[in-house]
Amino acid sequence: MKLHGPALRLSVFIGESDQWHHRPLYHEIVHRAHAAGLAGASVLRGIEGYGASNHIHTTRILSLSEDLPVAVIIVDAEEKIRGFLPQLDELISEGLVILDEVEVIRYVGRSPERVGDR
Repeated sequence: MKLHGPALRLSVFIGESDQWHHRPLYHEIVHRAHAAGLAGASVLRGIEGYGASNHIHTTRILSLSEDLPVAVIIVDAEEKIRGFLPQLDELISEGLVILDEVEVIRYVGRSPERVGDR
């Protein structure tokens, strides 16, 4: 897949414990993005944060949270990202979804013969 130049970054901020049919919501978002043929997705686990509920979630030992913030980041061409948004409408009942215009400088995957090399 080739991706270079102007693109959109889709960032979805949810809680780690958010579920979709008894599975982590972030897992469902990543799998749907993959099925939609988007360039890639990453899930980043936050160490502290709060959102619309105004409750601080943190990894600090004295106030250990089981619902840490999670960000799902997806970058692809604008039309592909915008085409994916209706799926998020179905999945997300609580959270934050943002779009940013970005410029892709380098997007390179492993060649098929090197996939097994690590």
